[in-house]
Amino acid sequence: MMHHNSQPTSPNPPVWISAIPLLALIVLLSFTISVFGSDALSGPSQIALLTSSAICVVLGMTCCGVRWTDIEQSIEHKVRETTVSIYILLVIGMLSGAWMISGIVPTLIYYGIQILHPSLFLVSSCLISAVVAVMTGSSWTTIATIGLALLGIGRALGFDDGWTAGAIISGAYFGDKVSPLSDTTVLAASTSGTSLFRHIKYMMLTTGPTMCITLGLFLTAGFMMDSGLDTDTTAFVSALDRTFTLTPWLLVVPFLTGVLIFRRMPSLIVLFSSAVMAVVMAMIFQPDILMQVAEADAPGARAMFKGVVLTLCSSTNVSTGVPLLDQLVSTRGMGGMLDTIWLILSAMIFGGALTACGMLRSFLRAVARRMVRTRVGLVSATVLNGVGMNVMTGDQYISIILTANMFREEYERQGYESRLLSRSCEDGATVTSVLIPWNTCGMTQSTVLGVATLTYLPFCFFCYLSPLMSIFHAAIGIKIRKLRS
Repeated sequence: MMHHNSQPTSPNPPVWISAIPLLALIVLLSFTISVFGSDALSGPSQIALLTSSAICVVLGMTCCGVRWTDIEQSIEHKVRETTVSIYILLVIGMLSGAWMISGIVPTLIYYGIQILHPSLFLVSSCLISAVVAVMTGSSWTTIATIGLALLGIGRALGFDDGWTAGAIISGAYFGDKVSPLSDTTVLAASTSGTSLFRHIKYMMLTTGPTMCITLGLFLTAGFMMDSGLDTDTTAFVSALDRTFTLTPWLLVVPFLTGVLIFRRMPSLIVLFSSAVMAVVMAMIFQPDILMQVAEADAPGARAMFKGVVLTLCSSTNVSTGVPLLDQLVSTRGMGGMLDTIWLILSAMIFGGALTACGMLRSFLRAVARRMVRTRVGLVSATVLNGVGMNVMTGDQYISIILTANMFREEYERQGYESRLLSRSCEDGATVTSVLIPWNTCGMTQSTVLGVATLTYLPFCFFCYLSPLMSIFHAAIGIKIRKLRS
């Protein structure tokens, strides 16, 4: 049986060769997005990634003497690393369909519209998402559950999808970043050799002010926007009430999901269990909706079974009489996640080829070497490297691991504490992943919410203020100490 190991000889290609596949990808993706727009993620972007991978492989084998078996192993290793993410995506597809058709999301929207004041909606969405993400340790779970409900409330109140998604994502990524349950937080701390709670405490020096600014911006925006769509809100509420059986009993599922999360159950188990509970609720409270999904004339066990399966695996359309609401309560199930999975696999092939050919390391070392002479330069290089890795490899986990490994030696050499490295990794890599359309996070959140990455990007204040705050903090130097030699 073949074991995974790194190449016996580590190639070190010249910088100009290393830059060619990266430049090819940037040019191809830019052209693809300009031609296809939001449809770029349903095939054209994958072709851009695979073409760039082919360019990388040809250069690696002809100019750098890399063996095909090494490239193949590296790609296989990268794809293997994403298998759990792919399973989670499929289960999120099931969950979003089940939570919608069972009436859980409509119930949350129904009560939310009546409780949340329009002026405070954006800042409330950000805070609610942040609290849920801190408790769950997962931005993905937060956005797939409470995020969908908040998006529905935002539409009913007349808010632009970009603003609402920006508030939800900003809150979710703040929570994910500072939660001790978050895998990215644990990863950043462990790969840089910092204890978890020391890392979180130190991170609050940059993350706290960034979140305060973000909340201030959403609060101001909420007061400045006069949605003035009370009639639409009334239409939404009455259409939801007319279409679904809305009852507080449905909120038992989010409550039990929260209990599973607090018991530290693995994400896959939590999401799958939640989907199963939602299916049971759908069968009890929404049999008519299941009949509509199954396109059945008469109720019965076969029709019910067909409705449940279609809800979990494919597109569903529920007629409410309000076109905007019809669009909101339509779901895509597992099938809706397949474009994203295809894109993740293509991105991992590109990342694997770059890594095997040594091009990623060669290119980034050349860039970093010019910047690391000062404290601000070192932190800036780390943060920008994290952002660059998200662009190039399409995966935040790879970004965190590679950034921490690349700079760890330099931080030690200059005498800085490891917690400065772990914080810089998170400020650069974790929160910016969702802003890049072909990154696993950008693809997932845009698919789950049904809002294009470039639509919500301008409003994800927390995500692009974090890297700037990290660099600013390095410039003023609060609590940045050198170790005694």
